[in-house]
Amino acid sequence: MFAGWGLTTAAPAAAPDKAGTSPLLIGGSFSTQSNNPAQTRAFDQSARDSEVETLREQLKNGQYTQVLKRINTLTANNFVDDRFYLLLAIAYDGLGQEEDVIYSAGQAIAVAPQDPRAYVLRGGAYLHQKNYERARLDIETALKLNPSSHLAQNLKKELDTQNAKEHGMEVKRPAKSQGLPRWMVIYMGIILLALCLFVYFRYEDLFRRRRTAFSRKESEIKDQYDFIRQIGEGGMGKVYEAYDKSLKRKVAIKRVRPELVSSDYVREQFLSEARMVALLRHPYIVEIYTVLETENSLYLVFEYVDGQTLETRLDIDGRLPFSQVKEIFKYVCEGLQYAHAQDIVHCDLKPGNIMILENNKAKVMDFGVAKKMDNQTGARTVAGTPAYMAPEQQRGFMRKQSDVYSLALCVYEALVGQVPWTVKGFDIANKKIVPASKLAPHIPQAVDAVLADALKEDPQERIQSVKEFWDRLKAIEPLSDDAPQETHY
Repeated sequence: MFAGWGLTTAAPAAAPDKAGTSPLLIGGSFSTQSNNPAQTRAFDQSARDSEVETLREQLKNGQYTQVLKRINTLTANNFVDDRFYLLLAIAYDGLGQEEDVIYSAGQAIAVAPQDPRAYVLRGGAYLHQKNYERARLDIETALKLNPSSHLAQNLKKELDTQNAKEHGMEVKRPAKSQGLPRWMVIYMGIILLALCLFVYFRYEDLFRRRRTAFSRKESEIKDQYDFIRQIGEGGMGKVYEAYDKSLKRKVAIKRVRPELVSSDYVREQFLSEARMVALLRHPYIVEIYTVLETENSLYLVFEYVDGQTLETRLDIDGRLPFSQVKEIFKYVCEGLQYAHAQDIVHCDLKPGNIMILENNKAKVMDFGVAKKMDNQTGARTVAGTPAYMAPEQQRGFMRKQSDVYSLALCVYEALVGQVPWTVKGFDIANKKIVPASKLAPHIPQAVDAVLADALKEDPQERIQSVKEFWDRLKAIEPLSDDAPQETHY
């Protein structure tokens, strides 16, 4: 269910020392103690951390059985760490062993009741077992602890869907009615046919939409591309992994929701913007290869990038150390700077649109709602994701400083694990956010000033460019202990 929990890489750990701690339950039985349980040895925190990082790397690579064996070996030698419970739950989840997931996640909750990830795992296992009542309790608890957890949100949607299906099945059970008389069915059919003919001739121009040089049939697109699987869904439409038969390469295709381009004016405006964005060529921007128009919809064909979105990374790790955030956002800022130099604003920058590759390189993707901006007047549009939109953007006015605002929100969420609006203590009346360094001790205090200046309500008082934002962020050095261990929320 949650296979593919990507985690940070680490070098293999040295052989653990023994410690006299309680055994873990693995695979349904207690791990054995050492031959002489009275003798215990102390092992330092670095040994614990090294082992945990090694296990996380194995989970990232899908080596679930190896993780179980390794933890069994460690606990048999009295080398125990509270974090093993969560790692066990993830491993069992990858193997589809729901009962073991429930037990291990329960142990993880017992030692770390404020960690939402264990509730998500246990809730997913209960959901798979169709134990909807217990699943709902765990999922709601996870959302209370971290309202921005996309995994918990997706589980809640799936749970609601399953409940709706069961309810729908119950509604269909009443006894069959005798049905309408045959003459009445024919009469109603004739009336319906007449109504359809009236609508067709009355609005004939809508049914005969002018075809352009870019228009294609749905069947032609499916002949050129093999649609492999759905890999995402957003407000604009669904995204699919596909294979281009002509050019022999993987692509990502976004099918824009038909209602968004229902009128000729909106459709032509959207096409114009999309073709303009397709001209962007930069190593840290996911490229738009082409835009395809059909009678009923639009398709944006993107470069396929094998990586992990920042949104997914935060769902797994909760938050990132400042040094890692600097590495990722160096590439994000370079990509945005290039787009702004072409007078193009992204309009929808968020963790879900930042793709992380190997070595923490990153690409900005989904310029699907981007706008060409006039240097004097900006761009008029209402598009984007509300939680990451600048105040002026919510009023329908976009400028480069609006992207700076969204960029600062992404950095805040990467460091803290939540957007400012969901953090306890946020002053909604004065729009005053809680400083990031007060929420997680690994964040340098100098970061607070940069984020505060980038999140000012008035765009004229805000940091004016992505370059200025990055220059200030780059100048801040990480703390000596940069690994995030705990937070104050």
